[in-house]
Amino acid sequence: MNRFINWLKGLFNKTMDKLEDPEMMLEQAKRDMQVALQSNQEKAVQAITQKNMLENMLNDQKRKSQTLETQATMALKQDKREMATQLMREKMNVDASIANVQGSYDQAVQTVEQIKIGIKRQQEEVRKKTAEAMVLKTQWKQAQIQNSITKALDGLTFENQFEGFGAVTDRIREKQSEASARQEMQNESLTGKMMQLEDSSRDMEAESELEKLEQRLGLKAAPITVDATQTVSVTDGGVAAAAPGATEGEAEKALADLEKRLNSGN
Repeated sequence: MNRFINWLKGLFNKTMDKLEDPEMMLEQAKRDMQVALQSNQEKAVQAITQKNMLENMLNDQKRKSQTLETQATMALKQDKREMATQLMREKMNVDASIANVQGSYDQAVQTVEQIKIGIKRQQEEVRKKTAEAMVLKTQWKQAQIQNSITKALDGLTFENQFEGFGAVTDRIREKQSEASARQEMQNESLTGKMMQLEDSSRDMEAESELEKLEQRLGLKAAPITVDATQTVSVTDGGVAAAAPGATEGEAEKALADLEKRLNSGN
């Protein structure tokens, strides 16, 4: 039931909006003016018709009066005075009627002239109002177009779109910077590893050359590997052998003693 009532209210409001539409209101006002003009024109036609009827009646009475006067004149010429008197009496009655009709006719003429002036003014007013209605309709349509344009412009979101592009641009730049940073770190890691390898290789080469130099100077004897468990070093003063199972500390001690003897001999 509530839905039906709401539907009726919506229909009523929609109908009222249509009825209050300026274009429809102007059309209705134009029709009302046309109807009023046609009604007044019809009344004017009736008034003119009555005036014409009075005019015809007046003309008939005038012709009858003239005829009676002519007949009375003929009766007098024929020495028929009694007949002439009767004709003159009848003419006098007709003349009295003519006076009454003349008054009504004169009044009808004035009324018709006033109606004609009123009709002309009304016609001019209708033409004026019709032109104004056309201007108002044009202004109404222009207002509707401007309103539509304004609504369309209100719906545009250039700023938000540009902000979106800016956000995307910033995001892309951030990712590009991050990718560059990762690439830089990766390059540094690879470069560091390569440099460490090169440094290790150079350290080994330097250590090897240093050992060769020590051997040439007699500062260090070249080791001779006998087997997996025994190492024999040969020097000018004799042979120092490490017994099988000797610990690394003992071997280092023996090597230090050998170097002392070599240094003392030099």
